[in-house]
Amino acid sequence: MRIDILTIFPEMFSSPFEQSILKRAITSGLVDIRIHNIRDYSHDKHRMTDDYPYGGGGGMLMKPEPIIRGVESIKRDNQAAKVVLMTPQGIRYTQQKAVNLARSDSLIFICGRYEGVDERVREFWVDEEISIGDYVLTGGELAAMVVIDAVVRLIPGALGGGETADSFYEGLLEYPQYTRPRCYRGMMVPEVLLSGNHQEIAIWRRKESLKRTTIRRPDLLKEAKISKKDEVLLAEIKIDLKQG
Repeated sequence: MRIDILTIFPEMFSSPFEQSILKRAITSGLVDIRIHNIRDYSHDKHRMTDDYPYGGGGGMLMKPEPIIRGVESIKRDNQAAKVVLMTPQGIRYTQQKAVNLARSDSLIFICGRYEGVDERVREFWVDEEISIGDYVLTGGELAAMVVIDAVVRLIPGALGGGETADSFYEGLLEYPQYTRPRCYRGMMVPEVLLSGNHQEIAIWRRKESLKRTTIRRPDLLKEAKISKKDEVLLAEIKIDLKQG
């Protein structure tokens, strides 16, 4: 997969892309990430990337010319690339959206700043608009990092042998997990996890995953893959919660 990023602060991406899974995926050639400074596509002597909005109002707006020139330059040898604009006005980012993006061969991320980008960029050059939540960041760089991290870990081979995908793939929160020591300051690991009974462990984990989702994110249950056995567990969970 190839990922191109258009930003006025390319240095922000140095550290995150030199760590952990992202670094391993880049080093192994699973993903090719290229950072482009939007200022390099500005043709005036001051390398301006923003200007005052027509109609007045506070703040500055990112100019269309440098961004569009950047997209055009990238697409000269990468015509099929999907252009993604990071913006609070975009569709809420979800695991399913990450899965969909991971199926793309090439992505271009535009990181907005200030009051956003000129509407002509959004209207004519952007394929998707994505938001990572209902809040406002200083710019789109951090949001792009979040999206890219979630996408890259879905590329086959990116996780390696020591890490696994979590239960969010099925639309549920992950079950509680424990490691050594067995007892720490009187807090015990659940006995079922020490039993060696893999069937019972699997049932316990599934029930705990359903329970945690019910309590913390009941909205996820509407879209989750729920089996007949899950329905039985959910009924038990409702009784348990009522009883306190």
